[in-house]
Amino acid sequence: MSGTFLDDNFLLPCAAAERLYHEYAAGQPIYDYHSHLPIKQILDDVTFQNMTQVWLYGDHYKWRAMRASGVPETHVSGIPEAADDYARFEAWAKVLPRTISNPLYHWSHLELKRYFGVDKQLSPATCREIYDHCAAKLTTPEFSVRSIIRRSNVALVCTTDDPVDDLADHLKLANDNFQTAVLPAWRPDKALAADNAETITAWLDKLEKAANRTVATFRDLLEALWGRHQFFHDSGCRLSDYGIERPYAVPYTDSEVEAAFKKIRSGQALSGDELEKYRSAILYELLKMDAEQDWTQQLHFGAKRNNSSRALALRGPDTGYDSIGEFPIGDALVALLDRLEREDKLTRTIIYVLNPKDNDMIASLIGSFQDGKTVGKMQFGTAWWHNDHKDGMIRQMNALASMGLISRFVGMLTDSRSFLSYPRHEYFRRLLCAKLGCEMDAGEIPMDFELVGGMVADICYGNAHSYFNMI
Repeated sequence: MSGTFLDDNFLLPCAAAERLYHEYAAGQPIYDYHSHLPIKQILDDVTFQNMTQVWLYGDHYKWRAMRASGVPETHVSGIPEAADDYARFEAWAKVLPRTISNPLYHWSHLELKRYFGVDKQLSPATCREIYDHCAAKLTTPEFSVRSIIRRSNVALVCTTDDPVDDLADHLKLANDNFQTAVLPAWRPDKALAADNAETITAWLDKLEKAANRTVATFRDLLEALWGRHQFFHDSGCRLSDYGIERPYAVPYTDSEVEAAFKKIRSGQALSGDELEKYRSAILYELLKMDAEQDWTQQLHFGAKRNNSSRALALRGPDTGYDSIGEFPIGDALVALLDRLEREDKLTRTIIYVLNPKDNDMIASLIGSFQDGKTVGKMQFGTAWWHNDHKDGMIRQMNALASMGLISRFVGMLTDSRSFLSYPRHEYFRRLLCAKLGCEMDAGEIPMDFELVGGMVADICYGNAHSYFNMI
């Protein structure tokens, strides 16, 4: 039982949890099937010069905490003009002690300890010492991007890639003898962005170039996307991902969708019923493509993005102004999955929800579409984004365990842009072992370490390895 911050039994409240973690979870490889790691940095085997570059250049979690602590934007996102790297790190060192009870406090110190051997807490008093200590290590070959991935025991990484990407860096890396598999994942969200004429027009122009064909009609769009889908497949992709507010599944006719797309190509945004019908059609067709290629698809629902129009104008999207949204999900999702299943076009599917109010609904809903052939075909994805903390992970696991089979769960993903984020898997594994270990100690499940420990090992790695079948 842990009594000292970040000791060997951190987050492990009982002897059974300790044994489950140390004997069955800790040594498992990491199957990182969803990340936002930049492929170019892996290909070039980049080394970072200091902790600001690896920690603060793109971490929206830290940016939000810094803004809440009154840190000026020059020291946060670096807009309009970035402070120097040490000044930005010093600002974070002042904020981090204020993040107690936020997972940032755990993650940051886990990363300092696991990668750099730092046992001290980061604060203004330790800032300079820790900055210099980490910088001295980061600039060595042992801390290059590929070295970090190797030492983190990562078996596979999937990046996030737009259909218009040429995947040139992936193809180069595939021939570079890197031991960790690094594969693309198809993310066609911009095909649904018909509410913004500028965004979708620019994307369609890029799609025409990537597909080497004109995209003037909705049928042209589907054929261009199918060609890109096949290109991704030929490049090793077996996984798609959709980051959308909610499912789209209203009835539509071909003529209605063609008329809507003609409007898009004339430079007009869609709204109301036209937008809903277009999104329903394109989402359905994309999910059919996934099934026809025998891919696994991921559906991320519930993010309310770009809440601050002022910040969007100043800093652009994906800079930390997104939140949990309140969107209706259940009815449309059932309609969408039911249609796909009726037409034998429902492939392996992982559903993530950002609003925890939807946990129980999704945990029960997936049971309606298991097919009795594919083990764990329908998955309730791990706690995501604003929920990937102690309470959120436990709530997701409890819902899945209570209404489904947690034993078939494909476990944790990193969902990060930072190469130092792999201790999040350790965090998840400790919480998993705490849940099951306490149930063992309470006599709620057998004190059978071969049985429960084997299940832990499967959730940490084995289930994902079998389910995705990418390596």
